[in-house]
Amino acid sequence: KAAIRDTGRALGMSYGDVDRVARLVPSALHITLEKALVDAPELAGAYEVDPQVRTLVDTARRLEGIARHASTHAAGVVISRDPLAEFVPLQRPTRGDESSIPTTQYAMAQVAEIGLLKMDFLGLANLTILGRAVDIIERTRGIRIDLQTLPDGDPKTFEMLSSGDTFGVFQLESPGMRRLIQDLRPDSTAELMALVALYRPGPMQHIGTYCRAKHDRSLVKYPHPDLAGILDETYGVIAYQDQVLFVLQKFAGYSLKDADAIRKAMSKKIAALMLEEGEKFITAAVAHGYTEQESRAIFDLILPFAGYAFNKAHSACYGTIAYQTAWLKANYGHEYMTAVLASAGAHERIAEAVAECVRLGIAVRPPDINSSGTGFELHEIEGVPTICFGLGTVKNVGQGAAESIVSARDDGGAFAGIEDFTKRVDMRTLNKRALESLVKAGALESLTHADGRPIGRGTLLANVDRIVSLALREAKLKETGQSTMFDMFGDSVATPLPALEFEESDVSKQEMLGWEKDLLGVYVSEHPFTSAAVTVAKHTSALVSEITAEMDGREVVIAGMVNSIRPLMTKAGKQFVAVSIEDLSGSTEVTVWPDVYDPTRDIWKPGNILLMLVRVRERNDRLQAGVQQVSLVQAADGSVSHEEFVLPGWLSSAVRTGGVTVAGVRRETPLLEAGPLMLEA
Repeated sequence: KAAIRDTGRALGMSYGDVDRVARLVPSALHITLEKALVDAPELAGAYEVDPQVRTLVDTARRLEGIARHASTHAAGVVISRDPLAEFVPLQRPTRGDESSIPTTQYAMAQVAEIGLLKMDFLGLANLTILGRAVDIIERTRGIRIDLQTLPDGDPKTFEMLSSGDTFGVFQLESPGMRRLIQDLRPDSTAELMALVALYRPGPMQHIGTYCRAKHDRSLVKYPHPDLAGILDETYGVIAYQDQVLFVLQKFAGYSLKDADAIRKAMSKKIAALMLEEGEKFITAAVAHGYTEQESRAIFDLILPFAGYAFNKAHSACYGTIAYQTAWLKANYGHEYMTAVLASAGAHERIAEAVAECVRLGIAVRPPDINSSGTGFELHEIEGVPTICFGLGTVKNVGQGAAESIVSARDDGGAFAGIEDFTKRVDMRTLNKRALESLVKAGALESLTHADGRPIGRGTLLANVDRIVSLALREAKLKETGQSTMFDMFGDSVATPLPALEFEESDVSKQEMLGWEKDLLGVYVSEHPFTSAAVTVAKHTSALVSEITAEMDGREVVIAGMVNSIRPLMTKAGKQFVAVSIEDLSGSTEVTVWPDVYDPTRDIWKPGNILLMLVRVRERNDRLQAGVQQVSLVQAADGSVSHEEFVLPGWLSSAVRTGGVTVAGVRRETPLLEAGPLMLEA
């Protein structure tokens, strides 16, 4: 695929034409263009009838297999007794300072061949999450959790996993893994280990067998009776590299050293070497009294491991971390989700985590300069455990600015009002852009005028320049030892200082919510979709976050707010659009083809809330949700309200003909105060 895309770019072909051809190449291990022309009829057909495609593919064949660029192994470290420069040429990274770690100019296979030791040191953010969660639990509850001594088989944990509730659980978050764990319904860490090992290209074909045998032991079948002792723990299925070693030893009399050579071939994905070893294995197995048919059948089971397989120790580590993350989420959900948010980083991940908090009924609050720390923290607000955004999580607000505000608050207590805030915070660390971002995110909403009057975000934003200039002038006077305006008036001044008398300015709720989305990555005080959620919930059959590959071929009804629109053109020159749709659970992209887009183009506008019938299809490696029907629920400009929404005829027809099953009613309701959203199933 990469060869086709690079070739098309060099030939000056359009991205769409090249991408269409690249997607026809099957997503399979060790695929080649030669094999793709045999396995993919659509590609072969295009190659035969389209001269441009033929030129593209023939040219790409000449590039296929050539190193495209130099890259750095994600976790590989080379170790030598003597200076590495004496054994291998080194180079500095293309980006970075002169003191950064150099890389070898030999690839990893050549590094190993000349006798150097290559180790992979994997860094997992999940370990940081686990550590943070343990610290938060100790700080809030006074309990120190020892993750190494957790009781296996915790019913609450495995009940959560069996329901498919795997967000934030190591290795188990993907839609495919979520479906498999619901099929397996595990009740031990050992089964998590096996599932993690099986969910790989090599042994993946045996997952169904493993799950069925787990629930009905009469279905356990061994490839050969002599393998019962080796495969009993995994219900007759080969899951680990270690089991392959024992099979080789049992059937063909391999020493563990010789069997390990096969293991290396598996770990390096050297399929050609595996086929070569197959004949040796069959010959040796026959010599040990097995028939050629039995021997070949056993090796055919081993062969897929040339694609990919885990050793048991690796699976044990992954399975243990998966269980630890799941146990904390099931038993200490507030603390665990706080740790997940604190490690989220990207706004997209924060939005996903906040949506999960909403689903779990965990309250989430926007940042507040009088209560927030620099990062996400768990507080008890009016008796309710609440996750609070940190000041440093606001876009454009650096760690230094956040720490400066928190430090001033720790030294002198909560800020009494805007004058107090301006007086005590060092504005040299909090620049105008950072202050504007805090205002827009709602972090200063707890501040008031000196006379106690609240100050809206619009008013604060309109007077940012005045606040900054006055604060800087006061700070400069203090540095020179002169009395400041604040010193002269004292802390007991009853009326606003003349310099801080603000001009009032209002902004719409929609604009404020837009600021939150931009600066925090998520709507926190209220989602624009909330007002219409109750109206449309009873008509939908899925949340947008539930549209996964498992829905392939199905039609579902979803509702959401239009986020963005991407205009596209068909090969025939007709316009269609790809639209980002968002509800309380997350966002997804839907495709509106010309036959649907032409008569409805007026309603595809950002901020509009729509009800849609979509058909889900998976083509090659891409999931597509094509809109079949659509109705406007609420307009962004207020011209149409959800309260006026009338059930569209197309929905009644779809349900009546069995095209759609409108499943469990979901009702989204906001808390009474301007706070987090709660989702009731």
